[in-house]
Amino acid sequence: MLKKLFMYTRRSIKLVILISVALLIVVGVIGSFYKVSYIVNIDGEMVGYTDNKSKLQSQINDYIENGEDENAAFVQIESLPEYNMCLLKRDVNSDDDKIFNIIKSDGTTYYRYYAILDNQEEKVYVSNFSEAESIVAKLKEKKSSNTEKITIAEKYETELKEMTSIDDAVSKLYVAPPKKVVVAKKQVNTSTTISNNKVSLGISLSRPVSGIITSRFGVNSSVRSSSHTGLDIATSLGTPVMAAASGTVSYAGWKGSYGKLAVITHENGIQTYYGHCNALYVTAGQTVAQGQTIAAVGSTGNSTGPHLHFEIRVNGVAYNPQNYLY
Repeated sequence: MLKKLFMYTRRSIKLVILISVALLIVVGVIGSFYKVSYIVNIDGEMVGYTDNKSKLQSQINDYIENGEDENAAFVQIESLPEYNMCLLKRDVNSDDDKIFNIIKSDGTTYYRYYAILDNQEEKVYVSNFSEAESIVAKLKEKKSSNTEKITIAEKYETELKEMTSIDDAVSKLYVAPPKKVVVAKKQVNTSTTISNNKVSLGISLSRPVSGIITSRFGVNSSVRSSSHTGLDIATSLGTPVMAAASGTVSYAGWKGSYGKLAVITHENGIQTYYGHCNALYVTAGQTVAQGQTIAAVGSTGNSTGPHLHFEIRVNGVAYNPQNYLY
């Protein structure tokens, strides 16, 4: 029994050795004519072969993460390749370059840059955050009057904006501080001297309120002792009154027949008057911007109903507001 078992075992070992040798010969023959490769498919369609799947995929990953263009943030690829192992004749070359170019042709590049905004409006663009910070710092050094409104926004877009140098950006964004107007507080010129001429003011004015004109410049009335030095615009009680131009408040308080009055001094000897107000939101010496709310429409002083009495004076002489507004 033991003898038969020994003979059976020896025959089995010989058979295993023969099979192993045969397999080695087959593998050697196949290896001399074929190589291990990968079929590459994109969206289920074969696009080529690669002998080094890891190298090709690494190249694709680097392209997706960094792109190839300056300022590129990343590349969006809709379809990534799929790999299937195969045996390929040794004389067949891999298609790595072709496959990579197909991937690139399907990619959408997103660029990263930084927008400098003034009052939420994009003004200039720079390549990196450090440049944006330098621009803001230089504007603060130059005491630009808009520094509080300057912000930085990181942007990702498929189209790259035109980049601006730091110096050019500072030049475009800089706004000179408003000139300080030296005024005598608590003094108001109530002269009745008027002129029907139109003189150049040198500044742009905007309407302080919207409403109906109830009394025009230069008219005479039983409710006043002289010609009207301004324009009366009727509107509802409490309507916001806005500064017609930037300047410095030279008076804010009660002034006889004007009632509650605000006077703003601008450049070139120009002043604007806002009379009969219900409330004043500014004080003498305060700097205001064009369009800033300074008061509320009322009916104080010599008034028969809610309206704004609006005057334009140049060196103390009253001029017709309708030559410039309304």
